Amino acid sequence: MRVGLYPGTFDPVTLGHLDIIRRATALVDRLVIGVAINRDKGPLFSLDERVAMIEAECASIASTSGIEIVAHPFENLLIDCAKDVGASIIIRGLRAVADFEYEYQMVGMNRALDDSIETVFLMADAEHQAIASKLVKEIARLGGDVSRFVPGDVKAALSERFAK
Repeated sequence: MRVGLYPGTFDPVTLGHLDIIRRATALVDRLVIGVAINRDKGPLFSLDERVAMIEAECASIASTSGIEIVAHPFENLLIDCAKDVGASIIIRGLRAVADFEYEYQMVGMNRALDDSIETVFLMADAEHQAIASKLVKEIARLGGDVSRFVPGDVKAALSERFAK
């Protein structure tokens, strides 16, 4: 069984993330969405909220693709998380050259830690290349319309969070 791990903070999950998830299902038999705890980033949504958003948004993708998709919180090294969930593939989304430079360094370090786990890059679809969770949060915080960037339930959660 080919198990893939798609890690991120998903704060919040965007249409770009979902595009990568949808396409990753063609590569693996089971897809684990690694939801990073990463306290240094100071997430807007709690870990439980982010996991719930991933689970809700991935339910239809799993149903359509026939691939099991599970959310898995983690706070350890990415390579250790991959081992924990039995992943042989780490899936990363790329939007721009700047993403590649960072990801290139990460691949080198991860391969030094365990060269049996491959990293696969998926380019974001052209319509999603500009989407970044950080920018989505900023737009929502300032009262802008984020409906082109996130699913409806995520938009509602952002609106509710910033209304407080």
